[in-house]
Amino acid sequence: MKPGMTGLKRIIFATKYSLQGLKAAWIHEAAFRQELSLLVVLSTLTFWLPVNTLEQLALIACLFLVLIMELVNSAIEAVVDRIGAEIHELSGRAKDIGSAGVFVALVLTVITWAMILLPKI
Repeated sequence: MKPGMTGLKRIIFATKYSLQGLKAAWIHEAAFRQELSLLVVLSTLTFWLPVNTLEQLALIACLFLVLIMELVNSAIEAVVDRIGAEIHELSGRAKDIGSAGVFVALVLTVITWAMILLPKI
């Protein structure tokens, strides 16, 4: 976006860039496609689970958090790869930390789903 862009024009351009980012993630990132598919299936499933509205929100929110972390991780990987293909400790660390963020979000999702659903079985 151009510096100084404000108001509705800024929102329109920001939305355009965000949609381009989602499209790029869909095209180039298999993990994003898998996690988005999982979000769609499991979010739909929550409508038939014996949960209240807040529990349903928690179940779905965790799935969105995984997707958010995958987008951040993919962005980190793209920037690191843009810098160069040579192996560097800091590049590896950045990629590993981004991956760890996705892993932590997945662990949170499993814990949340288990804590909400296991007592109801």
